[in-house]
Amino acid sequence: MDYQSLSQTISTLRHQQGVSQQKMAEHLGISRATINALENGRSGDIGIRKIMKVLDYLGKELAIRDKSPFPTLEELRDEH
Repeated sequence: MDYQSLSQTISTLRHQQGVSQQKMAEHLGISRATINALENGRSGDIGIRKIMKVLDYLGKELAIRDKSPFPTLEELRDEH
């Protein structure tokens, strides 16, 4: 998953949960502008800790796994 895909996923999850950027920012102690930049893929300087904090808030986690020689479902879908 690249940064743009991660940004879109975070935005989609937030919308699905009915949480505003402002509410999320207040709960996490980061600015709404940072949330907005993250969701729009414009924030190259946001740290991994903030990304993990946002994902945790949304009930998700960032995971590292062994690379498989087989394509993922996302990769197959993106080919078409």
